[in-house]
Amino acid sequence: MLSVERYRKSVPSSYLIPFKFKTWSLLPLSGFMLASACALAEDSSKDTQLETVTVSSKRSAAAAEDTRRTQLRTVVDSPTPVDIISAEQLLKTGRAELSEAISKLLPSFNFGTNMAGYQSNVRPLNNRSMNPAYTVVLVNGKRRHNSSVPASGSTDNSGHNPVDIDMIPIAAVERIEVLRDGAGVKYGADGIAGVINIILRSSPSGTHVGTSYGQLYSGMGETSKFEGNTGFAIGEDGFLQVSLDARKRGMAYWLDKADPNYRAYFDDARQATWDHRAIKNGDPKIKAYNWSYNTEFALTDYTRFYSYGSYGERRTEALNNKRLPNGNASIPELFPDGYFPLNNIQDEDYQFLLGVKGSVSNWDWDFSNTYGRNRNQHSSDLTINPTYGPESPTSFDDLATFQFEQNSTNFDVKGTVEKFPLLNFPVDIEAGIENRWERFRTFDGDPKAYTVGPYTYPQYLANGSLNPLYTAYTGQPAVGAQAAVTIRPEDEADQQRNTTALYASVNLRPTKRWSVGLGGRLEHFDDMDQKKNFSFNLNSRYELTNTLAVRGNFGTGYRAPSLTQIGYSVTDNRTAVDANGNVVPALRKTVKPDSALATALGGGELKSERTKNLGLGLTWQPTPRTNVTLDAYVIDVDDRIALSENLYDRSGGNGALGDILAANGLARTTWASFYTNAFDTRTRGVDLVADHTTDFTEFGFGEVRWTLGFNWNNTTIRSRKAPALSNLGSGITLIGHAAEGTLVAASPHTKLMLGANWTVGNYIVNLMHTRYGSVETWQQNAAQDRKFGDKWITDLDVSYTFMDSLTVSVGGTNIFDVRPDKNGVRNANGSQAMYGDAPFHPGGGAWYTKLAYDF
Repeated sequence: MLSVERYRKSVPSSYLIPFKFKTWSLLPLSGFMLASACALAEDSSKDTQLETVTVSSKRSAAAAEDTRRTQLRTVVDSPTPVDIISAEQLLKTGRAELSEAISKLLPSFNFGTNMAGYQSNVRPLNNRSMNPAYTVVLVNGKRRHNSSVPASGSTDNSGHNPVDIDMIPIAAVERIEVLRDGAGVKYGADGIAGVINIILRSSPSGTHVGTSYGQLYSGMGETSKFEGNTGFAIGEDGFLQVSLDARKRGMAYWLDKADPNYRAYFDDARQATWDHRAIKNGDPKIKAYNWSYNTEFALTDYTRFYSYGSYGERRTEALNNKRLPNGNASIPELFPDGYFPLNNIQDEDYQFLLGVKGSVSNWDWDFSNTYGRNRNQHSSDLTINPTYGPESPTSFDDLATFQFEQNSTNFDVKGTVEKFPLLNFPVDIEAGIENRWERFRTFDGDPKAYTVGPYTYPQYLANGSLNPLYTAYTGQPAVGAQAAVTIRPEDEADQQRNTTALYASVNLRPTKRWSVGLGGRLEHFDDMDQKKNFSFNLNSRYELTNTLAVRGNFGTGYRAPSLTQIGYSVTDNRTAVDANGNVVPALRKTVKPDSALATALGGGELKSERTKNLGLGLTWQPTPRTNVTLDAYVIDVDDRIALSENLYDRSGGNGALGDILAANGLARTTWASFYTNAFDTRTRGVDLVADHTTDFTEFGFGEVRWTLGFNWNNTTIRSRKAPALSNLGSGITLIGHAAEGTLVAASPHTKLMLGANWTVGNYIVNLMHTRYGSVETWQQNAAQDRKFGDKWITDLDVSYTFMDSLTVSVGGTNIFDVRPDKNGVRNANGSQAMYGDAPFHPGGGAWYTKLAYDF
């Protein structure tokens, strides 16, 4: 299990200054020189260590009170910034699932709000404005497998398949340890922005059951949850914890109705009576359950067995833009008033780990193997392929299937040499070997979902009058199942990778005040041209006084393209934003980066991303009840991968781009895209985290734990890699203005969190006030860029515990019903872009009630 202590000793995630960094490197360099000079003059006999933070998780009111008195929010004696989130904090975030709960508690994390059909099921949890490709997720210190669906949304179009944290039952979590800095040596370059380590409950006794119910102020989004966990003792010091949760959430939407003049019908009689609701994008309907176990027990006096596992299923139903009766997706015989196509998605996710650990001659060793799989299957209960006319199916059980598997084997050893030869001071040593096998596969679906049927609109209706659909669309209906992702046989993927890594780190402690960590990682990728890669990192921490310390770090990394970025290829028939900012129907095709079509459009085989990470921070603990950390960081990513623009022929398919599409077997009006190495980027930022506990018990008012979190970050594009496509027509670019906006403007540059947790008797009142900075949504047409102002969001939770076992809670998220600015480019149909890429839930306020029993 990767504990806080193990973070302090074994994660050499902070580093020296590279010569390639320019003027901004002088400040951290000065800090290192100061720390080193002071350390050389330090009397190593002085014992002036800062107080060590301990973390526990208990549920009774009395135990929770003891925990709050001793537990601080962030670890001060780590060389890199580490935050601790307790189970109690997670459970007080209201409607939030696990990933959103993390974003509500940490200032550097933001949770995306994709609202576009099936993409609303893949919502990115961004750290330091970096997408999930750069943050490793662990469970009990072991790597969690990824999901199977590539990210392709409004704030993350990297194509990386992030870990689906929501498939872990929240009741199973004892605490979450978040390393807000690079950990490339220990976990690979996908940890360049940080690590989320989910620690599962490990108590050998006790049972917890809880239930909650709530909804948005609008009455939509009705949410109910059940959670429970129980512990059993195994032998003298072993345990088995079993946890589960089940949740159901209703559909919710909040966008404006269409313009009164927006036409859905050809005839005026029906046009006058329709409800003008053309868009219902928002929160999908969800039914889900998760189950997990966690166990550990002794095999011998020096050897222990441990294991954990989880299994989850989630069914999602998402609405899309309405297919209007006067549109070319209409078949009047089937849906005379149009229809809202449904994306039905079924996720199945599981992971199991077996491990043995022990000690030999003061050295700890750990051997483990874990296998995880995520399977994502698409269907639809309400869509048609208009080219089959009245004979088209109105539901499809199999549209596309995505599957990702991962098997990881690790062997680690660590120990401390109290007097290392020639150094005469303690040295902590850790080394390990990792083998990771990954496989990404996609499977084709029902041919009737993507093939072109024989139907064309008849010229005349049964009564002999001219058919308006024939007149409007020259007889040609839309192709393919509407609002659906489909996979054709030629698009199926089967990508595999085997990665072997050797890593080692040492932590030197020349004096009681000074520590230096150094580590290196050598990796071998069996599917890359550059099969071998070496990365390193260095960190240092020096205590200036008994309460004040300075820390710094530098590291390099190498992130091979994910298998999804290499092999993902789908066809979807939804909507897209054209060059003028209009939402229009579009047959979209995402092709593999090295395909003939992508090569003809400026693509090719993906290069690996190279990263550098630099940090400098201060920690201050003036009293045992007060804790402050301030950390600045710079993250460079070279050859950063992004999805190209949706490239389409703006002359209606008659231009050069139409010729290329036709030469590759696609319709001339297809919108094509693929993943490519698009940018070199730099992200700068500052994290400030503080907490303080004020004791009012002598006045009979309990105590208040005050928390403050602040993040400022800014991403800039250092250079552009994508070629110009001027030969394909005016204004056509491979990576355009809109794609740049997702990196530099779609996430807030600032986030401020102010919290107070007041405990008095059996009452606990938790108040969180969060300010999200402004965001911008960029379009291909820069004149249609829009800014959405900063907002304050307030969450409140009040609970009372009866007899130390039964707790009743009421609360609300966004209790003042704050909405994002309606500043988007409005289309006549009531555009889904009205709120832009809101960094908080755009559906407004919500209330909930909870009941929990512990025994």
